Parts: sequence; C-alpha cells; structure tokens
Amino acid sequence: MAHIQPFKALRPTPSHAAQVASRPYDVLNSEEAREEAKGNPLSFLQVTKSEISLDPAIDIHSQAVYDKALENLNRLRQEGVLVQEETACYYIYTLVMNGRSQTGLVCVSAVDDYENDLIKKHEFTRPEKEKDRIDHMRTIRAQTGNVFLAYRDVDTMNQCIENWRSTHSPLFDFTAHDGIQHTIWCVNDPDTVQQITSLFATQVPCTYIADGHHRAASAAKVATALADSKEGRFFLTTIFPASQLAILDYNRVIKDLNGHEAGALLSLLEKDFTIIPSAVAVRPTQLHVFGMYLEGKWYQLAAKPGTYGTDPIGVLDVTIFTKLILEKHLGIEDQRTDKRIDFVGGIRGLGELEKRVNSGEMKIAFSFYPVSIEQLFAIADSGNVMPPKSTWFEPKLRDGLLTHLI
Repeated sequence: MAHIQPFKALRPTPSHAAQVASRPYDVLNSEEAREEAKGNPLSFLQVTKSEISLDPAIDIHSQAVYDKALENLNRLRQEGVLVQEETACYYIYTLVMNGRSQTGLVCVSAVDDYENDLIKKHEFTRPEKEKDRIDHMRTIRAQTGNVFLAYRDVDTMNQCIENWRSTHSPLFDFTAHDGIQHTIWCVNDPDTVQQITSLFATQVPCTYIADGHHRAASAAKVATALADSKEGRFFLTTIFPASQLAILDYNRVIKDLNGHEAGALLSLLEKDFTIIPSAVAVRPTQLHVFGMYLEGKWYQLAAKPGTYGTDPIGVLDVTIFTKLILEKHLGIEDQRTDKRIDFVGGIRGLGELEKRVNSGEMKIAFSFYPVSIEQLFAIADSGNVMPPKSTWFEPKLRDGLLTHLI
C-alpha cells in the first residue's frame, strides 16, 4: 500500500505567493527563465534555474550554479519571503485552466515505495538529467520540484478532500500570468491528517508517475547519498485521482522526408493507413487516427486493422506511429536521440505544427489523439515503458509554493 506523510513545507507568505511561484524548471530553457524572472527577484526560478543570476556564458551544470541556488534560497528565507511550517501538514492543490479544475494532495511519498515499485513508472530516465537534479538537491538540501503522481479514485478520499476545501479558507489563491488559477489549502488538523495517511495506507495499493520520472529517480539516489537525512527518504509529490486528470496530445514535427518526395511518401503510407485529405487542421478524435501536415495540406491517417498489436504497448498510437511511419519510412530509430524529430505539446495547438512546417524549419508534422490515463496505468502495471514523449499534462504545478527540506 502507498506510504505517504505530511511534511513541514517551506513556503512563501501568502502576500508573496504569486511573485514566488514559477513554472517548472524543465519547461523553460535558461534564456526563457531569465526573461520570465526579469524584474522579479522573488521568482523561484532564482532557485530552480539559478544560472539566470550568473553570467550567461556559464556552464549551467557547474557547481557554481548549484551554489548560487543555495545562496538565493537562503536569501528568500532571510528576507522572510519563505517560511517553514511549524507542524507537518498535508496540502490540497487545485488548478483551474480554461474553466476546468483538477485537485490533488501535496505530500511526501516514500523512496522505499519508489524502489519497491509501489510507485509505478512508465518512462526511462536519462543519466545526465538525473545528475542535474541530484547535484541541485544535494547542494541546497531541498526538493523544489514536484513529482506528479496519479492513483485510481477512492471515494472516501475524494470526499475527505472536498469536505476540507468547502469548509476552510485557502492559504494561497491567485491567477498566474498565463491565466491558470492556483489555490492551495493547508490541512493541519491532526485527525484529518491521520485519516488521509490511513486511507492511502489501506485503500491505495500503488501510485503512478504521471510526470516527473527524472525528479523521482534523482530523489531516490539522493536518499542514498544523504544517509543522515530521515527526510531524504521521502520526496515531494502531488497525487491526483484519475478522474481529475486530462492528458493532452504530444505531437511530432520532422525535419525531412528521408529522401522521399511528398507524393511518394503518401503512396507508401497508403499500405498501412487509410488517407483522407482534409480542408481543416486534423485534431484526431479517436485512437489509431493521426493528422498529418505536409506541403501546406492536412490529411487524416487511420491505421488499417491488423497493422498493429493488441498488447498494452503495441496498441498505443505512438507505437503505431513509430513502427509504421518513423522506422518504416522516415529512418528514425530512436526518438530520444535523433535530431531530425522534435516534440510539440498539445497546449501549443495545431497552429504551432503548421508554423514550424510553413517556416521551412520542419518538413512534416503529425498530430495525435491523447493517451488515456487507463492506458498509462495498464502499461505501468505490465512493467513496460512507453515510447518517449507519449504524454503531456496540463496545467503544470508551480515550483516554489511548497518545498520539501531534506
């Protein structure tokens, strides 16, 4: 069963929350972070992307960057912008984007659960990305990045969270510059804290990483390195019931046609797909159907029966796309390393696909139907991993609102 705990969060005072809150470190490059934090010395990007406080020429993985992160974190504490909770609490976090809300529980989850596969994974991690967060955590002795977990709904847990939300005032409530509303409640009643802990320990057999595989893997390695830290055996998570979540499409753009002419490629694809020209951008509305944008025209591609498997991995649209298009015709064997392919989160819309092809940067684009949360669960339960860049979750949790000190 899932082992979670309350924790003494390091958090901004309510009056500073909106200024401190920042987008996750891994959705911004250094230049974007520098621009986003401009004129705001309280932005938590000063901690998570601390190279923005240094010479732009610096190696962003150098120890000087991590030392600067610690310096900036200490400054925010000394200035009274960040304070630590006196008692261990749970937190309820609601995000609202475009009128749709989702609510999760902020807690710390056990590294033991991660190592014993009670926190299930569906992606491989890359050592260089792990090392960055390991060095960051070891230097500042804090987990600043949330691991986004999911679990199958437990009605009693849903009711417990809704009861607290409806009868208590929030700790933070603000709308960020991108229009997403962030509301957080502090659950500090001992009986309610115990009820939540018990519900997970008795009714939630496992949780699933939705987003944050590198943060989770790094936290597990830091726990071993910091053997003196009891807090280090837990890591910062926000856990959402499956009914609250929506997965967006994760689309692809490709630089060239691997030597094919456009017409020849269409003929080749017709062996495995039913192709229908479309006068409008194609946003697929069902599994095994793709949109394709090529030479200023949109096409709908429907995979023909018998061209794909029925196992949890084989039935995925990203697997069908990989085998029948990327590998078979475009010569792309490894999406994680091939520089000819790039990935576009569904939050950017289909217009972004058209823009990148029309500009000449890319030659062809594909739009996808989103992976379902049940597909994600089935793959993780089977012990398999998804192809890279299969899921895109929105809205994103903000860094800096709740930090776990280790």
